[in-house]
Amino acid sequence: MIVFVALLCVLGFGFDAFYVGVGGGYVPVGSLMALMVGAVSASVGYFRGDRAVLAATAARPLDEVEAAADEASKLKVRQLRNVVDEMSIAAGLPPPAVYVVPDQDPNAFATGRGPGHASIAVTRGLLETLDREELQGVVAHEMSHIRNLDVRLMTVVAALTGAVALLADWARRGMMWGGGRQRDDDRRGGVAGIVFFAVWIVAILLAPLVARILATMVSRRREYLADATGAELTRNPLGLARALEKLEEAVEPTRAIKQGSAHLCIADPLGRQINLRTGFWSDIFASHPPMAARIAALEAMAFQGDGPQ
Repeated sequence: MIVFVALLCVLGFGFDAFYVGVGGGYVPVGSLMALMVGAVSASVGYFRGDRAVLAATAARPLDEVEAAADEASKLKVRQLRNVVDEMSIAAGLPPPAVYVVPDQDPNAFATGRGPGHASIAVTRGLLETLDREELQGVVAHEMSHIRNLDVRLMTVVAALTGAVALLADWARRGMMWGGGRQRDDDRRGGVAGIVFFAVWIVAILLAPLVARILATMVSRRREYLADATGAELTRNPLGLARALEKLEEAVEPTRAIKQGSAHLCIADPLGRQINLRTGFWSDIFASHPPMAARIAALEAMAFQGDGPQ
């Protein structure tokens, strides 16, 4: 969070130095604007981000899905409701709202501000693919995100990532228009000014990439924690391990879930190809940890397999 705020401040102060000028009577217009955009984005994301995510995925409340379902599908829906109630009791949390996303690729995510203001959404494909123990493992994983307050953290991180990208885009457009060139000598005089201007240019170019790396880094760490907490809730790590194996086999993307919400899902909704690679760059840019490492860790909890390498 400190790095996100620092990025916003650098972008804002650079705007002031390049367009407004600093010195006597300096009013930090750009810095204040950057912090305001970040604060508004974080606030809107905190209070309304979950509604936006659910609307973007066309998720439907479980009651509506059950009312329109045939008898076979109603059994799956009732099973989901029962599993959510079980995991709510195990986690000591109020039951979250439950939604179904009309997508055949198996996936799931949790969103919201925390216990009492959270939702769990699963795809239709997940209901059709998993048995009860596997579904319980997935729901426990998502319930763990709620209990660990990951939903709150990732909602704010996503909003700040968008704010950084927005400000960087504004700064790039301003430079293309040529603003501030009439007073370049006054604003960027001396070696220090030239160095800061170079740093600001680099920040404009790299800020969206850095923000994305920060978001994915946070997401990967919280996925491991949610797997462990989910195994604690179910006392059955192999149920979640089998579910992850089935999710890994489904290589098609979850088309209802876009890139902005990818970090919320239990498995990469944009296609699992990145998780099939290993190495430094895949670790940097992947929104999720390698599925094989997650499965190995869960099997180790059940004293099976060799554990994570």
